[in-house]
Amino acid sequence: MTVNRQIILAKRPTGMPDDSNLQLNEGQVPEVGADQVLVKTIYLSLDPYMRGRMNATKSYAAAVEEGNVMEGATVGQVVESKHADFKAGDFVLARGGWQEYSLEAGKGLRKLDPAQAPISTAVGVLGMPGFTAYVGLEEIGAPKKGETVVVSAAAGAVGQVVGQIAKIKGCRVVGVAGAPDKCEHVVKQYGFDACVNYKDDDFFDQLKNACPNGIDVYFENVGGKVFDAVMRLVNDFARIPVCGRIAHYNDTGAAEGPDRLVGFMGKVLVNRLLIKGFIQFDYIHRQADFVRDMGAWVRDGKVKYQEDVVKGLENAVSAFQGLLEGKNRGKLLIQVSDDPSLS
Repeated sequence: MTVNRQIILAKRPTGMPDDSNLQLNEGQVPEVGADQVLVKTIYLSLDPYMRGRMNATKSYAAAVEEGNVMEGATVGQVVESKHADFKAGDFVLARGGWQEYSLEAGKGLRKLDPAQAPISTAVGVLGMPGFTAYVGLEEIGAPKKGETVVVSAAAGAVGQVVGQIAKIKGCRVVGVAGAPDKCEHVVKQYGFDACVNYKDDDFFDQLKNACPNGIDVYFENVGGKVFDAVMRLVNDFARIPVCGRIAHYNDTGAAEGPDRLVGFMGKVLVNRLLIKGFIQFDYIHRQADFVRDMGAWVRDGKVKYQEDVVKGLENAVSAFQGLLEGKNRGKLLIQVSDDPSLS
């Protein structure tokens, strides 16, 4: 245990990141100091927000510096500890980044109990993506029984949870995804009332037919043509939580075509729309509510989830590219090492 494979942000990408931007290097496994913990990564979470961390532009969180390990949440196992609260063998949630071993301060770790839930869910349905779905829908979407909720990226880590919470709230739920099998999955497995493929030529007509009473809540993960179609169908006083705009993350310039901002603002005014961007940590005061509600929903089978597990740190870059292109099925994880909790 001397070599620590790491993926470094070698240079900032223009457009889609590739191996020239995110390079696999070999470093040394760090030595453990006082009150520190060495964690072996089991699962690395890949999430769309990471694309923004590769840019130098100002955002809600600091950019990763060139030459540093790419950041990310991880689930791992303690292999050595000089911290009183942790011992070797503990499973923990950390921000270990894209590497095999990370050195952590005890205050940055949370213990995980495999008997309560699979440890991978700590970066999925019971972690940041699930919390994002929970607070975005409840705090901004505020769905009411009988309303129509549309969810883009419906088969993704956040979208799959948003739709199921909306069903629990008594809503009609329509998903939008980019492949027939994704649409079929969210209807059959998650109980969505309908799901339409935005790549179909008649996408708008399908969406309109699936929403005969218009759209009251639109959970925005994508942008692009999906947002444009939804805006033609929103009802008065519709609420639009803006969680992501993944269709635009690799844009290298301004969009082509006429400036539609004036028309859009007119729509906002006439329909009295509420459009609010959010980051999940804005609502950290709801964390206890989330743990209580989502834990019960998952335990009772009211919320189901899908994980897309890719083995090997060396495959992280290609898997991340696939995430930005919508190729993943459910929550995307890189399995960096064997999962002892499954044995």
